[in-house]
Amino acid sequence: MTWINEKGDSVELSIYVQPRSSQNSISGLFDDKIKIKLTSPPVDGAANELLIKFLAKKFSIAKSKICILSGEKSRNKVLRFLGLSEKEAKKILKIS
Repeated sequence: MTWINEKGDSVELSIYVQPRSSQNSISGLFDDKIKIKLTSPPVDGAANELLIKFLAKKFSIAKSKICILSGEKSRNKVLRFLGLSEKEAKKILKIS
């Protein structure tokens, strides 16, 4: 799987999360995944909540349109974004 896959009316992104960072940011590609730095610790789902909130704001979509398909308790995750195309995602993330 590459870091992005379009599936019908949604797109799936492979993400690597680095918790306890100094700021929330997208750092580009890391090991064929999008590296995202988050300020929250990986405790009681806090990092997952912040990840969805951060990406919803970044993509200007509702949090309900983002779901974690795999890796809920891992740094390596696959997320699905409903109503988003691969082209739109690459433009927003500024990754080609």
